[in-house]
Amino acid sequence: MSDRPASPVHRAQADAMRWDGVDVLAYKRDGDAPYRDVTRQILFDDPSLACQLRYFEVAPGGHTTLERHEHAHAVMVALGRGECLVGDRVYAIAERDLVHIPPLTWHQFCAGADAPLGFLCMVNGVRDRPQLPSAEDLDTLSRDPAVARFIAR
Repeated sequence: MSDRPASPVHRAQADAMRWDGVDVLAYKRDGDAPYRDVTRQILFDDPSLACQLRYFEVAPGGHTTLERHEHAHAVMVALGRGECLVGDRVYAIAERDLVHIPPLTWHQFCAGADAPLGFLCMVNGVRDRPQLPSAEDLDTLSRDPAVARFIAR
């Protein structure tokens, strides 16, 4: 950890992808939705910005929840490699790639087996709760073999 005090104006990087005064939080409450080995940090949450900037880190072999929302996401991969599902397509992702997730679009991020996947995610400051897929939604998504392989993890 850094020996510099945290400030509301400046937070020094304390360690790789960790910042002074920024807590490493659980991704979600256990039982809320399926995921594996994910943490989150809220980097900026100022109502005057009207958005929140968060950092998520997915451990090797881990994944975020398959979900959708009424709000959009703007994502930049900051660490590692993996794959993401956006809508009905799977993309290989790596550091500095950008991913736009439109409203009401199914999405999920998975880290590769050998290294963590870290990404910055900007969302509306006020946003809706995630929607999880129904059995019918999963059936529809699974019609594409690449998507079926991806969500079967």
